[in-house]
Amino acid sequence: MFVNDPKDVDKKIVEEEAKHLRKVLNTFTLYKTHALSSNNRRRTDYYSLSERHKALIPEQLTKLNNIDKAISKNYHVLKQILADGKLFTGEETSFNNDKDVDQVTEFDMDKLRSTIKQFVREWAIEGQPERDAAYKPLLDALNESFKDISKEERASIRVLVPGAGLGRLAFDIVQQGFSCQGNEFSFFMLLASHFILNRMERVHQYEIYPYIHSFSNIVCSDDQLKPIFIPDILPSNIPPNSNFSMVAGDFIEVYGEEQHTEKWDCVVTCFFVDTAKNILEYMEIFHRILKPGGLWINLGPLLYHYENSPGDMSIELTLEQVKFAAKDIGFRFQVP
Repeated sequence: MFVNDPKDVDKKIVEEEAKHLRKVLNTFTLYKTHALSSNNRRRTDYYSLSERHKALIPEQLTKLNNIDKAISKNYHVLKQILADGKLFTGEETSFNNDKDVDQVTEFDMDKLRSTIKQFVREWAIEGQPERDAAYKPLLDALNESFKDISKEERASIRVLVPGAGLGRLAFDIVQQGFSCQGNEFSFFMLLASHFILNRMERVHQYEIYPYIHSFSNIVCSDDQLKPIFIPDILPSNIPPNSNFSMVAGDFIEVYGEEQHTEKWDCVVTCFFVDTAKNILEYMEIFHRILKPGGLWINLGPLLYHYENSPGDMSIELTLEQVKFAAKDIGFRFQVP
């Protein structure tokens, strides 16, 4: 009989995480090369048109040239994010493409493009309507639940936000006077959230172009080339005494261990529970880490991420089943 040495298992996990992080950093590094190459393909396609067809879209080359410039501006921001890579790796980030650990895939690059778009949703004026739709009901429920707690005492109320993304919901909770910890698994999100939460010196400090990577369903070129300025609010402006932190790692690994004794007054989940391979495990952890009488406030669909993922476990429950299981686990529903 052969038994894995726990030290060897832990070492392998650390090595895999380090390898994945280097791949994420490589994706940031190769963004400009990849994006310019994609845009140049469109330029080549334009040149393949007949002269008559070229004459029908006379502004196309100008548009593609402007997108090249926008790509360079995006890369300027990504380089600022990469400068913090040493905080996660313990070493300076290399910009030498020849040292790539793994070949960056289109899937990796799509994650980076999604991260750039998420800056709009979480840290731009243009994202306010979406934040109002998703975050405001959560904040209203949180404030209503602790309405008898004075602003001065709210810092003692500890709120956990799993799947915190770029940290805006957690920040907004802190803005209400509560102490809050965000938890995020994606290195793409962690790098970007560290940048936005810790490196901003003024409102609208950086200019990004999140819409230039897709040419589908565009009404006009001005929409596609619209600059977005971030952040819309300075993340360092938080109430005194409130504690705000972000923790990296898989939610189950960080909070799911039986020896995890840290207790929370409230867990707030927004578009998170359906990221679980087993939603029942998430709910059990929520219940275990909450103080007696603690609250779980949730918003989002049951659009299970692993439903059609080959080789991955996925438990997909109806809302009715989720409610039944939650009650059995020990929750009771509270009408706002």
